[in-house]
Amino acid sequence: MKRVMWLVPAILFFCATAKAQDTPAWEVYGGYTYLKANLGGTSFNLNGGGGSVSENLNNWFGGRFEVNAVGGTIGGTLERNNVSFQTYTYGPVVTYRKFDRLTPFAHLQLGAVHASQGFLGISEGAFKFAMSGGGGADFALSERAAIRVQADYLMTRFLNARQDNIQLSGGLVIRIGKK
Repeated sequence: MKRVMWLVPAILFFCATAKAQDTPAWEVYGGYTYLKANLGGTSFNLNGGGGSVSENLNNWFGGRFEVNAVGGTIGGTLERNNVSFQTYTYGPVVTYRKFDRLTPFAHLQLGAVHASQGFLGISEGAFKFAMSGGGGADFALSERAAIRVQADYLMTRFLNARQDNIQLSGGLVIRIGKK
């Protein structure tokens, strides 16, 4: 009876580790980014692209470095400015890998934002603090490729004021190696 009682946990343990071997060691993402920038009720839309590199330390936890660059034209009919906006963030990512084709995740990242002259009325380009938090899901196309959709809250600080922005992204994920 004692052997049977040890057999069940042993089978569950080996099944859990077999699932962990399907976890990719690295994930490289690239795709489209949309930013809804907001400053105290005034908002505008910027479009661009982004990319990230994630290292999975185990089947549920890893780290992600992410870069996004967006741009567009803002202003009224008399005065219009071409502006650009880039974020560079890093932080932990938590992933739920219990489904065959769907892999949801959540992350919190800290870093910097760079905006060009004219963004929110700033007189010259500047680097400031940025914080991004959100999540999304990867939809597997194959063992090595997936489609990612992601939504993030992006907090920035320009002109001694806080901006609460929404960032939406979508693109292709390439999975490299196995854990």
